[in-house]
Amino acid sequence: MRVISGRLSGRQFSSPGSNHTHPMSEKIRGALFSILGDIEGLSVLDPFSGSGAISIEAASRGAINIVAIDKDKQAYKTIVKSLQSLGLLDLIDVIFGNAITWSNAHKDTQFDIVVLDPPYDKVLYTTLIKLTRHVASSGILVVSLPGDEDGFSLVGFDKITRKSYGDAQLAFYRKIS
Repeated sequence: MRVISGRLSGRQFSSPGSNHTHPMSEKIRGALFSILGDIEGLSVLDPFSGSGAISIEAASRGAINIVAIDKDKQAYKTIVKSLQSLGLLDLIDVIFGNAITWSNAHKDTQFDIVVLDPPYDKVLYTTLIKLTRHVASSGILVVSLPGDEDGFSLVGFDKITRKSYGDAQLAFYRKIS
């Protein structure tokens, strides 16, 4: 895998060999950050980090206060190894654990951007809803869904856009102040 843009553009990083993760394709990751635009100085939560690609790309593009969480041990180790090789260990707080357990322990912690890219077959809608509490006022929530999903509406959020990319789609929401 490689970083698409920013100060680390073109740098390579590893993807876990685990079948418990589904790294977002470079095309979709590029589209996600293109839609987000300038994220310099913004905070990012990546609670289903997998390969760490979202967090790494965010750091490369100038985001700060980035938290990457994954409960798969192999994924966690791969993320740490990638962050070491890219010199990002001081910028990204990588946590080995369950996203909901972390969320319950950090209920008041909020971020400018929250990207929910869960393993499609493993995460319940109620889990995703619980994690929306970490979106700051006027912050952005991005949800990655299977291409055949209808998506969903969220109380307290305005839908910005929804884009399809074959077997995957991204839905963007802004939290209402």
